[in-house]
Amino acid sequence: MVIPPGTGAAQEPRGGQNGDVGAVLAVVVLAYLLGTFPSAELMARHHGIDVTKSGSGNPGASNVMRLVGWKAGAIVLVADAAKGAIAAAVGLALDGHRGAYILGGAAVLGHVFPVWRKFKGGRGVATGAGVLLVVYPLLTAGLAVVWIAIARGLHKASVASIVCAVAAPVLVVLVGGSALDIAVVSGVAVMIILRHGSNLRRLVRGEEHGLGETPGDRR
Repeated sequence: MVIPPGTGAAQEPRGGQNGDVGAVLAVVVLAYLLGTFPSAELMARHHGIDVTKSGSGNPGASNVMRLVGWKAGAIVLVADAAKGAIAAAVGLALDGHRGAYILGGAAVLGHVFPVWRKFKGGRGVATGAGVLLVVYPLLTAGLAVVWIAIARGLHKASVASIVCAVAAPVLVVLVGGSALDIAVVSGVAVMIILRHGSNLRRLVRGEEHGLGETPGDRR
């Protein structure tokens, strides 16, 4: 049974996508720069650790969680999600879902390909989730529960992220999302899965480290 359109989705502002796309494009660079904010690096550096040279080397919440602890990882997770949510919320107010995806997508690209780090950034999971939270809050809440359950059960953040990335566009289809919604969420999901290529290879070899260990724990 298909859920009626709009269930769990943020309501479009008046005029739908006939808002001020010019205003959205005017601040797209700011949204990208917001995405480049190095929350994981700052948190790890506060604890005397270079997150890009320790653990998995990924400047993301899961690596900070392994290296520093769950509280620090949770703060980074919220900060990274906030980057996507803030950008998407501004876009939603200016130009509906289209604006949310333009600015939210720019923030995700900033997180994944930050100019300050020679375009070598994180996986984009938390920042992408922040964008989805603005457009589909209930759906995102459900995916968050799934992510936590898998991560706690298997101690593999990568598995949890990949499962949620696969599930997200399917759920958007089931809740009656528009063609734009489906296309954008699918595109971000594919990018997230591709960014987890090294994790997938380690999973196949049985070498993927869990949330409670660093690569050195296996030596």
